[in-house]
Amino acid sequence: MINAYHSHGSVTVLTAEENPPALAEDIVWLDLVDPTPEEDRHVEQLLGIEIPTRAELKDFEPSSRLYIEKNAVFMTASLVWKADSEAPEITDIAFILTAGKLVTVRYADPKSFKLFTAELCRKPAEAPWVGKMLLARLLETIADRTAEILESAVVHIDELSKEVFRPRSTRRPPQFLENKLADIAAHHRLISKVRDSLGSLSRMLTFLLNVPQIHHHPEIEDLCKTVAHDIATLSEHAGFVSSNIGFLLDASLGLISVEQNAIIKIFSIASVVFLPPTLVASIYGMNFEHMPELSWTIGYPLALFAMVLSAVIPFFFFRWKGWL
Repeated sequence: MINAYHSHGSVTVLTAEENPPALAEDIVWLDLVDPTPEEDRHVEQLLGIEIPTRAELKDFEPSSRLYIEKNAVFMTASLVWKADSEAPEITDIAFILTAGKLVTVRYADPKSFKLFTAELCRKPAEAPWVGKMLLARLLETIADRTAEILESAVVHIDELSKEVFRPRSTRRPPQFLENKLADIAAHHRLISKVRDSLGSLSRMLTFLLNVPQIHHHPEIEDLCKTVAHDIATLSEHAGFVSSNIGFLLDASLGLISVEQNAIIKIFSIASVVFLPPTLVASIYGMNFEHMPELSWTIGYPLALFAMVLSAVIPFFFFRWKGWL
């Protein structure tokens, strides 16, 4: 699908079947959403540039993601997609500046694009938009959406931390902490993808700020610098959140080990406590002829008393040492 946005905020849908000789002058943004090969060729004929394919968008070589060709600026950035779901993903999106127009090629629908297009159509600018300004505003929206993802993750991680460090008596046994490991892993996966996206956006903005077309518009250049600063700040914040997740993971594993050790300690102490009575019972269970205690009238209760005493003494000794 090809969404054509006009300079005053209206939008039309272009089809490959229609073959106008040129784009309307007031069209400043062509948003190609999951385009077919026919739609790619249609836009290539209209603008005289080569539209990157899905396979080319996945190329991680910097020279293939950021370059200038035939006065057109080609940039590819990775954005977080499905951040609110259980399986967040990274999607590669191409941003192309050519002939005063912005062209985006994407095979996903990140929420930042929905927010930007809704705002663009609801509150068009007083002055006509241009492609470079649209790109700067779109990057600003992407940065805001990334900040929103991080803020939401911080809230959930804080709640998760409270759950992990709840008193042992209020936890839901017995696999409470083990179940929380899956939640920690999910947040780690999301933050990792956010950091990858921020790194990609940072490289893109560094490249964009060195493009001559941007230097001719101080307002756009200042906005790009602001967004670049926001991206750098978000990267630091994402690193801090990632370290908190690492601490939470280590703490959860440590608490699991503590609980397992506590269980093992109970079994160990129980075995030690019952070992002396077992020894006494084993001795008097021997079938030797000369065992004087066997002929005593009080032999049986005396053996029982010896077994109880041999169990009680280790128990109180462990209590005195603080092992129980």
